[in-house]
Amino acid sequence: MSGASSKTFAVAITGASGAIYAVRTLRALLADGHHVHLIMSKYGRYVMHEEQGWQADAESLLDFLTRVGGDEIRNGTMDEHNVNDLTRSISSGSAPCDGMVVVPCSAKSLSSIAHGSSSNLIERTADVTLKERRPLVLVVRETPMNLIQLRNMVSVAEAGAAVVPAMPAFYQNPVTFEDLGDFIAGRVLGLLGLDHELFTRWTGGASTT
Repeated sequence: MSGASSKTFAVAITGASGAIYAVRTLRALLADGHHVHLIMSKYGRYVMHEEQGWQADAESLLDFLTRVGGDEIRNGTMDEHNVNDLTRSISSGSAPCDGMVVVPCSAKSLSSIAHGSSSNLIERTADVTLKERRPLVLVVRETPMNLIQLRNMVSVAEAGAAVVPAMPAFYQNPVTFEDLGDFIAGRVLGLLGLDHELFTRWTGGASTT
């Protein structure tokens, strides 16, 4: 996918377990030729190292994604932004951006977005996405959840965000961790208005009559 069909998305990785969901979502967006504005929090970078083995001092994230996800990653383009730099283009509603996903989304990031904190580039970009009525997808990864977290999810949903708990389905008979990651990535792409073939969609069970 390229040219007129290519879109631009912001992707944020925060410090919750579930880096596989970020890797598979980024792989899908880039392989389809889209442009990604990537923002990682301090602990998002930590989780990428601990769970995916990314060595930030040895290779760029784009090189890492290409190594683990294949050369089709290079179909797209990616700019990485410092989480504390609020001067980036995506901090303004006038900048072209077709939507945002926070994957995984920590409970702290959920809270900050729910309360409109805008204290870093992730929170500000999410705030801009909501005010511009663009798709905002939060892949929340926490369990169990307390009442404050549940109310924060209600708040962001009322503001226009889609809350996608990191709960993959099993009707597609997953075999690998990548299969589980692709299910969530596919749900994210669908909410961003993108077609995909990351998993087989449910078509109904066999008749029992």
